[in-house]
Amino acid sequence: MAAFGHYHPNYDPAKLSDAVCRENDWQNYGVRFYTGVPDAVRDPMWYGYWQSRFLAMQRAGITVTARPLRYQIENEILTDGANREKIVARQEKGIDLRIGLDVVRMARVGQLDVAVIFSQDQDLAEVAQEIREISHSEGRWLKIVSAFPASARATTRRGINGTDWFRMDQTLYDACLDPWDYRPKR
Repeated sequence: MAAFGHYHPNYDPAKLSDAVCRENDWQNYGVRFYTGVPDAVRDPMWYGYWQSRFLAMQRAGITVTARPLRYQIENEILTDGANREKIVARQEKGIDLRIGLDVVRMARVGQLDVAVIFSQDQDLAEVAQEIREISHSEGRWLKIVSAFPASARATTRRGINGTDWFRMDQTLYDACLDPWDYRPKR
């Protein structure tokens, strides 16, 4: 998103998946979406955004997996001596594991030939190795692809190790924007 000058998740996962599959002559048999969700009390706007977004995705046939974000908190002492919580970091926990388990399970039971993962997270490199082992042991063709933004603004310029890389350009990405703004009205 930020790699293309967008500062909130404004892509349509189904359109993005369809575009990558179309570019490679693959058939898209389903879209799954995984993310961490902010706490409703700590971040009501983004919590509301994701609840609306999930509902729209589910209505479009997308399987959604969400986990609560974990917060690293420090106590900040104010000048008057009072304590205030300060959020230092937000972390997704369990999302990569869930993606990996789902990809491996779907490969083992024959529900996929190509897994396109829209991520550059190197924790998923072990999934690529497992997919190669399944492919070899079962004597069938399987592929795992890391799709990611390719732009001068991108902070990372490589895909997940052990996968094929699909570099998305801004034209492809912008053609897959979701026209709805799911942010709650103020």
